[in-house]
Amino acid sequence: MEKHVVQDMMGLMASKIASIADMIADAEVESFLQELLCAKRIYVLGAGRSGLVAKAFAMRLMHLGLHSYVVGETVTPAMGEGDVLVVFSGSGKTKTVAELAETVKEIGGRVCLITSNSDSRIGKIADCAVEIESHRDEVKDESAEFEVRQMMGQHKSFAPLGTIFETTSMVFADAIVSRLMEITETNVEDLKCRHANIE
Repeated sequence: MEKHVVQDMMGLMASKIASIADMIADAEVESFLQELLCAKRIYVLGAGRSGLVAKAFAMRLMHLGLHSYVVGETVTPAMGEGDVLVVFSGSGKTKTVAELAETVKEIGGRVCLITSNSDSRIGKIADCAVEIESHRDEVKDESAEFEVRQMMGQHKSFAPLGTIFETTSMVFADAIVSRLMEITETNVEDLKCRHANIE
């Protein structure tokens, strides 16, 4: 039986993520890991779907036993020196996110950026940046571009509005957690004991 177009799209996305993974610089990954391991506390931030990826990352960091917080939540404490902010932003220039990152720098915190544009407002102040999907074409109207490509059967940008950045960021964040588990010698049982039990 022929594969459904949805499965084809999943395969395209998976192969795209694999090709992006091959292009991520080792030095950037190592720098990010060091920032996380040396952080007193880790705060995460992102807008829209990138914000959801950030929240998922904070949850896994908590499972690892690290002190992680989501910026804007009611129980998030004030930041200080020795704390690290991890920003998920494809453009690296979302105004509200950039302003918060700049505030973090002013109070002595460190900023790590997961982005597709390290040469950006946030990128310029970041202590470390991991560039994902950096070869992406700049488009003025991404939704229109998506529709045109779909109609013409061109799948260069087959997922709309930053989907590949966000999905790749999620996979990257989970891979970082897996590496942190190895470095800190955390096992699955340790994670289970910190998993929510009142859901």
